[in-house]
Amino acid sequence: MARNRWMDEHFADPYVKRAQAEGYRSRAAYKLMEIDARDHLIRPDSVIADLGSAPGGFSQYAARRLGPAGRLVAVDVLAMDPLPGVTFIQGDFTEPECYAQVQMALGDRVDLVISDMAPNMSGVGVSDQARAVGLAEIALDFAASCLTRDGSCLIKVFQGAGFTELLADMRRCFQRVATRKPPASRPRSPEVYLLGTGLRPVVSGPES
Repeated sequence: MARNRWMDEHFADPYVKRAQAEGYRSRAAYKLMEIDARDHLIRPDSVIADLGSAPGGFSQYAARRLGPAGRLVAVDVLAMDPLPGVTFIQGDFTEPECYAQVQMALGDRVDLVISDMAPNMSGVGVSDQARAVGLAEIALDFAASCLTRDGSCLIKVFQGAGFTELLADMRRCFQRVATRKPPASRPRSPEVYLLGTGLRPVVSGPES
């Protein structure tokens, strides 16, 4: 009964209908589109990493915004059908071999990290929330390790346990951190996006 209700809501969703009409793979494309319209994240020459990219909504929108000088590398443990202008790597980027592949494909400059990662929901709220925050932390660590000095990252997270700590971690990494809840995000969903801009320089401790 609950699944039938979800299916009815899903196919009645105006963003789902719009994605079908406009050829986007998922309604998630509109979340990035709306945030980008507000915050101007994607430039024609941007180098972008899309973490947890399948089925490709974020990548599809971002690739359409890029010019010939731009580059987009997408990674997911799940398969993703090819997209024009997108280099896709299937694997777990937390594993050294996959991480090295992603780094090589990106090159020595990354302007933007986007992450729409979410765990497969088990229905156990505490466990699902912990896993969601864990994925967000992984995305933040990746962004902090590869972004240029003025780089930005956009990470999906769910409000709940661990959210405050993640927000504090982002504020340590970025000069400006904002919370975004785009109109395409379902109002009853606890998901929000944390946007970090202006990567803070790493301060080394005094040498002994």
